[in-house]
Amino acid sequence: MTSLPNVAQAPAATGSDETILEVQDLKMYFPITRGLLKRRVGDIKAVDGVSFKLRKGETLGLVGESGCGKTTVGRCLCRLYKPTAGQIWFNGKEISSLPEKEFRPLRSDISIIFQDPYGSLDPRQTAGSIVGEPLRIHKLVKSKAEYNERLESLFAKVGLASNLMPRYPHEFSGGQRQRIGIARALAGDPSLIICDEPVSALDVSIQAQIINLLMDLREGQSELTYIFIAHDLSVVKHISDRIAVMYLGRILEITTPEELYANPIHPYTRALLSAVCVPDPDIEASRARIVLEGEVPSPVNPPAGCSFHTRCPDAMPACRTTVPTLKQVGNDHEVACLAVTPGGG
Repeated sequence: MTSLPNVAQAPAATGSDETILEVQDLKMYFPITRGLLKRRVGDIKAVDGVSFKLRKGETLGLVGESGCGKTTVGRCLCRLYKPTAGQIWFNGKEISSLPEKEFRPLRSDISIIFQDPYGSLDPRQTAGSIVGEPLRIHKLVKSKAEYNERLESLFAKVGLASNLMPRYPHEFSGGQRQRIGIARALAGDPSLIICDEPVSALDVSIQAQIINLLMDLREGQSELTYIFIAHDLSVVKHISDRIAVMYLGRILEITTPEELYANPIHPYTRALLSAVCVPDPDIEASRARIVLEGEVPSPVNPPAGCSFHTRCPDAMPACRTTVPTLKQVGNDHEVACLAVTPGGG
């Protein structure tokens, strides 16, 4: 994991106690079928009981190894996937089970920035047409003049010149393409943006520029709320107000970046943090590295009880049968571990 150069520190949270999003026991299972009749023979349990709350104006970092379900959570929240079970409350309205016709007016209020700045843009459309598409679909402008004005404003917000609008995606660099994706996400004036690993496909120097851009946009629009999905803890540390650590479809720990780095409680979190590189070579050489034994279990057949017990150095017999739930262990610090008692580490 690489440290990012010239990344500003995350601004303080807005302090709002208003909950914009509440997720309760979210599950997303993908069916495994076999034969000509597509007989269902099992499920891939990509998300298996995720719960959390998100305050207005807050940035929640969602981290974990590849395949832990973090991207699936993001796609469920904006209804690219319809959840198998659970509830998603957005601005006081339950949206997970809404028919598409009723959910469509809400689509402009929940946007997503995709991981791939190449595959997420239509190569047959110009940059201006891509950014302006939400304005046309949701009928957010009343005239051609207003449409052009909004486009120029959106391009300026993400640091792109308006004379680039007639160009096609292949004429831009990776960082510029991701800026186009961010402008498209902002077009509907959303209150929640799902950032699905928006910097993982970019060079490190460009990653810092995109993260700083997202932070500047939030400062300029105080009610803008992010869910920032990444596999690199050093990235989410800079932008997040809270960080949720996922493993095999479940959240194991959730707290502020400062608390997570200073007082990681869950064994999996401690292992993740031990793999984060420190720029100082002397400190890096003296650090103890936690190496987890075994492989990540398959989401097709996850272990009973705690999903992490097969690799946990602190596992107890009860971990094989009992699923731990998130417990408050401190100020804004929750951990899902049977070895942890509420109110203490």
